[in-house]
Amino acid sequence: MVSRNTSDNIEEYIKQLLAQTGSAEIKRSHLADAFQVVPSQINYVIKTRFTESRGYAVESKRGGGGYIRIVKVRFSDQHQLLGNLLSSIGERISEQVFNDIIQQLFDDKVITEREGNLILVASSDEVLGEEGPYIRARMLRRLLQRLDRKG
Repeated sequence: MVSRNTSDNIEEYIKQLLAQTGSAEIKRSHLADAFQVVPSQINYVIKTRFTESRGYAVESKRGGGGYIRIVKVRFSDQHQLLGNLLSSIGERISEQVFNDIIQQLFDDKVITEREGNLILVASSDEVLGEEGPYIRARMLRRLLQRLDRKG
């Protein structure tokens, strides 16, 4: 059995909220109290696990009791998803962000698990070396363009 840490539990709780309503509005302090952690732990989970590259939009409102709103971004079709991802690619892309995008393509059934795993192996820092971030960006751009033609 896999041991889950507090961050995993917080992530799972937020994902359950998202599954119920499509968005999650949370008060950092209430969530921190519920999980008996400091508010910065909530910030950490949100900043690392609910990122744009993983398909989430996060809005934070301060003052007046403030809240954080998390929404899973949904696209009307595959073309819109691929176009949005394509427009977000700069000159370089980290291995983690690249992995998140490949995971999103799998989750949205654009690629198979086998295809995703092959892409991840070929795009690792270990394989690509120092130029990895630049090569990954070019690779992802071409991959998304090809997938868009396929759809």
